[in-house]
Amino acid sequence: MSFTQQHDQFRDSVRDFVQKEIVPNTNEWEAEEKIPRQLYRRMGELGFLGIECHERYGGVSADFWSTVVLAEELAKCGSGGVAFSIMVHTDMSSPWLARLGTHEQKTRFLPAITSGKTVCALAITEPGVGSDMAALETTARRDGDDWVINGSKSFITNGVHGDLYFLAARTREDGPRHGRLSQFLLERGSQGLNVVKQLKKTGMWAVDAAELTLDGVLVPGENLLGKEGRGFYQLAAGLQRERLIAAVLSYSASEKALQDTLSYTNKRKAFGHKLSEFQTLRHRIADMATQIESARHLVYHAASLFVRGEECTKEVSMAKLFATEMANRVAYEAVQMHGGLGYMRELPIERFARDYRLWTIAAGSSEMMREIISKRILD
Repeated sequence: MSFTQQHDQFRDSVRDFVQKEIVPNTNEWEAEEKIPRQLYRRMGELGFLGIECHERYGGVSADFWSTVVLAEELAKCGSGGVAFSIMVHTDMSSPWLARLGTHEQKTRFLPAITSGKTVCALAITEPGVGSDMAALETTARRDGDDWVINGSKSFITNGVHGDLYFLAARTREDGPRHGRLSQFLLERGSQGLNVVKQLKKTGMWAVDAAELTLDGVLVPGENLLGKEGRGFYQLAAGLQRERLIAAVLSYSASEKALQDTLSYTNKRKAFGHKLSEFQTLRHRIADMATQIESARHLVYHAASLFVRGEECTKEVSMAKLFATEMANRVAYEAVQMHGGLGYMRELPIERFARDYRLWTIAAGSSEMMREIISKRILD
């Protein structure tokens, strides 16, 4: 991928913002396990939350490569949770509205989303259902022109502090298994929607994860997103973007971890020599750099297919699998090279190791990626 001058200018703007307005605050946000609302509004002011959204709804009508730039630069802020929260808002939930919503829905919700006044959350996963979306147990039943939703959701990113939930529920009990789900726009404060608790995670502290219950939640008929019974297919189509973003975050954060490791090994001495002078460490650093660069180009290839609208499920799955597992290998090596300090929370490398453990699970586990890839190769 050859980024244009416009992409480079945008990168400079995002990088400047990240270094000045995010990096100095990450430790505080991690400790509080909460990102201030002002961050979203500030990003909205700068046009960072509606990159691909049409101008009429508050966006800037840029391309997916601009979104890649945003993800690459956010990943280097030193907090996986901050990057995760923002990308859930911009690329793992709201694109469904931009792609499937009616003009009335877009007019009602998108300007607040692109301005940062409304924070989005994706409510799919349930306590007993993860990768098998067709098995979701949350139900939506018609009540006149409206829908009544009952069930529970878990591991919902931005679920505690979010304002608009993109929720999946079962609207049919018979027919094809994959034709029973639908998507809904569920607003914070709806009667019967309860945030049971904020979940405690190993990493990604800055972004909240919620457990939700839905007890007779009444959702207006006009909040059905897309077509009734097409929810599974809508969700599956959107997963390609989500998985690409996970892969982008993984290789870019790994690059930052490598830079931190290089800085440390060039300063730290042992037996009268810098760590960077020991061949065994130099070779491991070479392997790390090679894997990061390989992941980047694999993701760029998959993203190119995605942008052109070509079938890319296999390539995206490969990119997600390789980039996220690579990040975990880099994390192991980086912590190891930092020695005891690498195990201390005062260093960003320790946080990176905790945060990026998530991405081999979220947005489709490594096991699911291998299954998808193998089906397209063997079947």
